[in-house]
Amino acid sequence: MQITTDYTLENNNRDGEHILISLTYIGINSKKNNGIELTRILEQWRRNNEKVDVTTALILNDQYLIQNIEGSRPVINEVLAKLINEYSYLLPNIVEVKEIEVRRWNGFLIKYLTSSAQDEDYALRSFSAGADFNPYLMNNAQIASFFQAIFEEKETQVDAIA
Repeated sequence: MQITTDYTLENNNRDGEHILISLTYIGINSKKNNGIELTRILEQWRRNNEKVDVTTALILNDQYLIQNIEGSRPVINEVLAKLINEYSYLLPNIVEVKEIEVRRWNGFLIKYLTSSAQDEDYALRSFSAGADFNPYLMNNAQIASFFQAIFEEKETQVDAIA
């Protein structure tokens, strides 16, 4: 029995390269990964993400991090495997995985949280547990709100100035 179809699947779409995925995870920022070492790690992540066409937004402080990565399905799977295998000290916890139509981020965005009044305001608007940044206390909606407060608000401010 032979089955034919009206179309042929392009080789580059066999593994789902045409499907965009958004993956959000939380983790622990090791105390040794601060200062120069953290800068080196972040630069390495930025370069690796550019090579494989992954866009990302990262929020971190001295203790915790939240990262949202976007890219094709196979690439996001590879990035996740690398996180688990090479950066196991982060103790990554997957918060959300979903298919998306368009990317939210443009490149590799980073926000390092300090004890400034503005950063505390972002935290207070996103969840009611206080001004301390601890993503383990946040649910999915609070994490999404946090990303929006930090990154999308800044893009709107830049657009308004231009």
